[in-house]
Amino acid sequence: MTKSLASRVNTLSPSTTLAITAKAKEMKESGIDVIGLGAGEPDYNTPANIIEAAYTSMKEGKTKYTPAGGLPALKDAIIQKLQKDQRLDYSRKEIMIGIGAKHVLYTLFQVILNPDDEVIIPSPYWVSYPEQVKLAGGVPVHIEGTAAAQFKVTAQQIRDAVTSKTKAVIINSPGNPTGMIYSKEELQQIADVCQDKDIWIISDEIYEKLVYDGAKHVSIAQLSDDAKKRTLLINGVSKSHSMTGWRIGYIAGDAEVVNAMTDLASHSTSNPTTTSQYATIEAYNGPQDAVETMRKAFESRLEQVYPQLSAIPGFNVIKPQGAFYLLPDVSEAVKNTGFANVDDFAAALLTTANVAVIPGSGFGSPDTIRLSYATSIELLEEAIRRIHAFVEANWKE
Repeated sequence: MTKSLASRVNTLSPSTTLAITAKAKEMKESGIDVIGLGAGEPDYNTPANIIEAAYTSMKEGKTKYTPAGGLPALKDAIIQKLQKDQRLDYSRKEIMIGIGAKHVLYTLFQVILNPDDEVIIPSPYWVSYPEQVKLAGGVPVHIEGTAAAQFKVTAQQIRDAVTSKTKAVIINSPGNPTGMIYSKEELQQIADVCQDKDIWIISDEIYEKLVYDGAKHVSIAQLSDDAKKRTLLINGVSKSHSMTGWRIGYIAGDAEVVNAMTDLASHSTSNPTTTSQYATIEAYNGPQDAVETMRKAFESRLEQVYPQLSAIPGFNVIKPQGAFYLLPDVSEAVKNTGFANVDDFAAALLTTANVAVIPGSGFGSPDTIRLSYATSIELLEEAIRRIHAFVEANWKE
């Protein structure tokens, strides 16, 4: 028997984020004092009321299958959340709940893309966007958000990238790995292009609650009736409520797309984890104090560590407006420390200074590294001290 893998997986690049995080964990378990700044998850536990709601649901026997697209009660909680936060009105048939926002995005690409359909992906980008597009037979089309433009792309760049094969554009605001936020005016210009070119808008809003320094999150779906009709809004509770392991995300959008996604999920996952769904109902319907507590903590850490990181020789850092990442351009530091590229620099930083960061190559930004400040201020400051010392020790005169 010939043993060979399907061609669709041969094009995949492994997740840089998970690979670095796994290596750091392995080193730590062997007794090495590693500080990991790679993982994209809050360092807080899930709020107690959410855990209690999950426990109660299990004791009450709510441990069976649910509808493939999610519990009606959870759909209602999401509908109420969207109406309250974004003034957006959806019906149950326009909501589908999946096993995390990543699974929802994967399912979305599977149902909207035909072979060779193109998806415009601004870079820097979240690592899984292009891989998921390729798995659905689509073609990722990258357009660059430069540091001079705060890592954001313009409506004109999107217009120039559209071809007869373009199916959608992805907007991630606040963004991973950049932390940058698109303004209402920038989003309106993008919405106008998408209307003119008749393409979908995939709006990844998973970091919407994590915004700082008075910045405001705006959903592109809010801007007009047409924008709402063509926006496929992706969100979930992983980042906002520190529920990464519970794996609940959702889509709000076109009923035909949502129905197709639900049908596909019925043949692949049956339903999102029942206990996690009941936990998420409490997350949205219960008190939101913990969400704001975490947001304030991240903002405080950012204010403290941003100037410290900026002081490292060869590090050029744009202050983010949201999420919990810093994305310094370290090309000058790499050049002056004698490393061939950022990947080698990051590898040496892990093995020599015992600090794990993510090379920007995995995000389509090869001159950068991503650092998460979703960890204690003490560890952050120690990590930056180690990075600073590493750069100075290797600096070539």
